[in-house]
Amino acid sequence: MSLKVEIKRKALHMSGLSVPLIYYLFGRDVALGFVIIFLIIFLALEPFRVIEDLRERIKRRLGLPNDVVEIIEREIDSITREHEKSGIGAHIYFTVAALIIVYFFPREIAIGSIAVATLGDAMAAIIGKPFGRHRFKNGKSVEGSLAYLLTGLLILTPLVGLKMAFLGALVGTLAELYELPPDDNFSNQLAIALALYIAGVRA
Repeated sequence: MSLKVEIKRKALHMSGLSVPLIYYLFGRDVALGFVIIFLIIFLALEPFRVIEDLRERIKRRLGLPNDVVEIIEREIDSITREHEKSGIGAHIYFTVAALIIVYFFPREIAIGSIAVATLGDAMAAIIGKPFGRHRFKNGKSVEGSLAYLLTGLLILTPLVGLKMAFLGALVGTLAELYELPPDDNFSNQLAIALALYIAGVRA
């Protein structure tokens, strides 16, 4: 993906920050309801994104103007990774992981891990794509990884302290670097949450 397209994709992903923000402002139950509602919406819409024939039938039935629909489809297609075009989208993976984290993990871990996974991933791409000069074998860059690590430290330190923040940021950086299966939008935030919980963060 080009830098312009990557920025578009990450800008869309930044909507994931709404989850920790709602948790911070309104508490666990409201955040949990928010995530569940959007997961239901995403799951209901996913077949229309993946199955072209189904999408075409709905377009004809609703009488949607082709030119407008084609522009929207083109924009969505441009930011969709190849494996997502016929498989589960990143938004599904992200929302399922957020649901698990909000439900099972303490407040600081939930807010921190989701925020770091969302903003850290965006910063790694925005810094790493144009400024990455030292590349790993998978195409990721040292500069991008450092941007993720710094972002993680800035977010987590006020929540869990510097020592735990470094642990969480490092685990998140490694999870982002190696793109742990099944999808980095799922594994990234869960890896941070698990690391912090195992290390003893409870409050």
